[in-house]
Amino acid sequence: MPASVVDTLTFRPGEIILYPGVPDPRDKLYQVREGLVRIQSVDDEGNALTLRFVRPGEYFGEEALAGIERIYFAEAATLTKVDELNPALLSPEETVELTVHLVSAISESYRTIQRLVSQRLKNRIAAALLTFADTPLATQDKAGNPVVHVTHDEIAAAVGSVRETVTKVIGELAREGYIRSGYGKVALINLKGLRELAHRQA
Repeated sequence: MPASVVDTLTFRPGEIILYPGVPDPRDKLYQVREGLVRIQSVDDEGNALTLRFVRPGEYFGEEALAGIERIYFAEAATLTKVDELNPALLSPEETVELTVHLVSAISESYRTIQRLVSQRLKNRIAAALLTFADTPLATQDKAGNPVVHVTHDEIAAAVGSVRETVTKVIGELAREGYIRSGYGKVALINLKGLRELAHRQA
């Protein structure tokens, strides 16, 4: 185990790992070992916006490196194990890996912003479903189609909308043959079509 690892922590789905605020001097950097972490902000009215997902091998809690204010919640999306890291003990190789991760995280944030300002909700939902399909939230059905185990609330948080509106668009996508929707899950049955929707601008 690398010298930078202070402890390994386990979190249940829905459990909050980090809260918004100024990091305590004792706060650590985190790396996902298993599972999936959802990074999301919540406004004063309780509306959530998913900023990104942190997959195994990726980092979060970077604010501890600079002592700047954290504006998001970090929540376990699945049963999750994370390594608690001491930034002062990172090896040169780990420092390079962290830098690459930060660049990727910034790029992902830019893409999220671009979708919010330039795409219709239907296209944003298609992109979000494809993103979910590339996480531990996804399984496969008997036909080999990806099945993402998410609620309409979670999809709404991923696309900057509300559940009621998302439910209507999910129904539209199902009628058009892109997906098959069930309780707490969505099967992606037309991946090519979803990819085309995801890349289409308003």
